[in-house]
Amino acid sequence: MHTRILLKLLTAALLLVGTFGVRPACAQSALLQNAAGRRVLSLNGSWNYIIDPYENGFYDYRREAFDQSKSGRGGYYDNQKPSSSQEPELIEYDFDKSPAMQIPGDWNSQDPKLLYYEGTIWFKKSFRLLPRPGQRYFLYFGAINYESHIYLNGKKLGRHQGGFTPIQYDITDLLSTGGDNFVVVKADNTRHPDAVPTINTDWWNYGGITRDVFIAETPATFITDYKVQLAPHDAAKLTGYVQLSGATKAGQSVMLSIPEAGLKHTLKTDAEGRATFTLPAKKLRLWSPQSPKLYAVSLSSGADAVQDRIGFRTIQTRGQDILLNGRSIYLRGISVHDENPLIPGRARGEGDLRMLLTWAKELGCNYVRLAHYPHNETMLRLADEMGLLVWAEVPVYWTIAWENPATYQNAETQLSDLIALGKNRASIVVWSVGNETPPGEARLKFMTSLVRKARALDDTRLLAAALELHRDGFKVTVDDPLGAELDLTSFNEYAGWYWGGSPSGISQYTFDIKYNKPVVISEFGGDALAGYHGDAETRWSEEYQESLYQNQLKMLGAIEGLRGMTPWILADFRATRRQHPVYQNGFNRKGLISSTGVKKKAYYVLQDYYRRMAQQYDGK
Repeated sequence: MHTRILLKLLTAALLLVGTFGVRPACAQSALLQNAAGRRVLSLNGSWNYIIDPYENGFYDYRREAFDQSKSGRGGYYDNQKPSSSQEPELIEYDFDKSPAMQIPGDWNSQDPKLLYYEGTIWFKKSFRLLPRPGQRYFLYFGAINYESHIYLNGKKLGRHQGGFTPIQYDITDLLSTGGDNFVVVKADNTRHPDAVPTINTDWWNYGGITRDVFIAETPATFITDYKVQLAPHDAAKLTGYVQLSGATKAGQSVMLSIPEAGLKHTLKTDAEGRATFTLPAKKLRLWSPQSPKLYAVSLSSGADAVQDRIGFRTIQTRGQDILLNGRSIYLRGISVHDENPLIPGRARGEGDLRMLLTWAKELGCNYVRLAHYPHNETMLRLADEMGLLVWAEVPVYWTIAWENPATYQNAETQLSDLIALGKNRASIVVWSVGNETPPGEARLKFMTSLVRKARALDDTRLLAAALELHRDGFKVTVDDPLGAELDLTSFNEYAGWYWGGSPSGISQYTFDIKYNKPVVISEFGGDALAGYHGDAETRWSEEYQESLYQNQLKMLGAIEGLRGMTPWILADFRATRRQHPVYQNGFNRKGLISSTGVKKKAYYVLQDYYRRMAQQYDGK
């Protein structure tokens, strides 16, 4: 009996492997730090695509994956062409005769019939690259939503889950010696109950290759990773590491140089190719929103050299204060989605992202919450440059499959990738492990494990989540047990909107907060259709939203330990859940800026409040 059961389990496991294609031709390589700063060949631009809702290009008629067959062939990734023989093969697809769309870019906004599409689309890009002897080449995708299978010249590189974190493969040995190559991507944005995020979210499920694609070149032995930051709570020490990959051995030299600060130091690697350091940093000017100083940092070893621009600052809490570079700070923030309302679809480039952060700066912000998933690396670098502190988050959102080990591993991987991506960005001061997750034993274990993983990976930043709360009449209690693990007490509250009542009644709410930690309100707000006017009691009007903000700020001001906020949200954004045909029409209208770029009345209420808080904390 036990033997038969074990055989059944083994057979099921093998079928699972075959079905999902988890035997890649090559494993995903460790992500290059500052990959775009290498010598790169951009693959952005026009890509041919094939819509494949039945996944004919991936499975045969027995629902078995072509790339798991004996030949490994038969799928669209072959990019097959008819032969010149008298009896050519039956080929029922042709990338070169298929339509094209711009990459990076979501498919929803580039083809009207794909607005609500969830499923598989295949993408193909041909390129020329003559590999240079002794060099290594890495294919890099900034993000593909949600699950992707990636092939080069008909060979599978691997499978990736997660719609907002980078993907990278070493393709050196698979490049054509003749220079003609093609890459094929199976992108699938189907929602799943055991995924991260899960089925139910409140933003548009954009599909496709939504961030930059390029091939990065390195020498055979190269700098794959580094961290150059101030020691926790100690602005006088610079600490970190440099990691070499390739033909590494103990005692290899790595040069760390910050010329403007007069710092130049030779490091030595250990047997794993890693060099750690602790150096004096007395000459470094500290980064802050008022003075976002960035230094040119150079790392070199052998034939390889990497340049970066890095700011240096400390962040910590003391009681109910948040200390930036040892001084108490008030986080004048706003929440932001990775979507510029002035263009259809996902934000695509630096111009889109810079506009969002410019709007935040005009509002008086020194802080942004990049909700509810990892944002573009370009956004993080712009925040460094423009002097905006950042809350960076993973999409552990609402109700996750808490007891599924694979779901937890997915979440942990996305968190690890986010920290790897942003660890050298001075702007990031908060890692968030989730949003509005319902209390329970399984959830607490899941979230606590994420918190402890984040602390193990990075002890130089604060940890937070949008905690749950409960209400009894007008008394709001914040005692979510997850709060004991975190550095901030952050929560979302919607008095005057989802909580019922009107803006004038908000003042009746009081807060009983268990933790003696800085309080940062991670969301509040209400919808307003730009240009729709009424009195302060007329829902959906600009006047209602204006009054809601006025009364919210009075109410929140009574919270002892309030040290910041990120109201929801900077700009109206597309959300499938929002179906009112007059006031929403597929948009969440809680933006302070409309979907056409118009500032609503509440924008100026918050702007005035932030001016007063800047005067109180910054003296200007």
